[in-house]
Amino acid sequence: MHSEAEFGARRAAGRTLGALARDYFTLTKPSIILLLLITTVPAMVLAKGGWPSTWLVIATLIGGMLAAGGAGAVNMYIDRDIDAIMQRTRSRPIPRGSITPYQALGFGIAQAVAAGVWLTITVNLLSAALAIAAFLFYTLVYSAYLKRTTVHNTVLGGAAGAMPPLIGWTAVTGTIGLEGGLLFLIVFYWQPPHFWALALGLADDYRAANIPMMPVVLGEHETKRQIVLYSIMTAALTLIFGVVAALGLLYLAVAAAGGAGFVWFAIRLYRVPGIGGTRAMFRYSTSYLALLFAAMVADRLLLG
Repeated sequence: MHSEAEFGARRAAGRTLGALARDYFTLTKPSIILLLLITTVPAMVLAKGGWPSTWLVIATLIGGMLAAGGAGAVNMYIDRDIDAIMQRTRSRPIPRGSITPYQALGFGIAQAVAAGVWLTITVNLLSAALAIAAFLFYTLVYSAYLKRTTVHNTVLGGAAGAMPPLIGWTAVTGTIGLEGGLLFLIVFYWQPPHFWALALGLADDYRAANIPMMPVVLGEHETKRQIVLYSIMTAALTLIFGVVAALGLLYLAVAAAGGAGFVWFAIRLYRVPGIGGTRAMFRYSTSYLALLFAAMVADRLLLG
């Protein structure tokens, strides 16, 4: 029979392994991976004109998740000094001391290399190149330079976050094309109002870490004005895409209504002083993107 001490040791070991697994999962920034899932598969359906090969979908998602997860881990390695200062990020694995910086760096680089090899073998070279380009841009250009030096960091850095639908498109077609480019632009222009709504409420955190986010450098009013402008541009692009991709009334209705809601939330945020409407704007923007891409799939599969 096993002693109570042995059972206690086993339970402690189990908790330790579980906590370690959660920490490594946190390094991958699961919210970014969710964005990947929301935008990659619909792009593949549109590119195919129907449901593509299930294996191709799975292979593309595996590669995309590896690249995005690797970028998240390297980002946390680069941002370890900032994360230790900001209240929102102090509980991340590196500032907390549960994972060393070099473990996070090695974990991230390993995922990126695996993503490049995997996508090259199972999908195509162009999709692999785009995934690695997004990884390098997010880590070396955005995290290491843009985030710390310019108020335009969120806009310029959005190029990496807008890559998943383009990777999905090229996985099926082997080319970028006009539709693929428009999908990229939709997510590119959607990201600033989505993130600035969050950044408005975290201005003090960014100020303490000396990060030149727009609310810190240009103030609340200008940030809200930019949110309105980018929201209008996003809504317009979704309608243009519907025409170019020859989508039907289902998509166009969702794009029109959802885009109008996006702009309305932005204008409401602009008109009301303070940060009271930031959480509503942030939540709506997330739902809006998911519904928009779901409408693309539904329109193509059900009405196409």
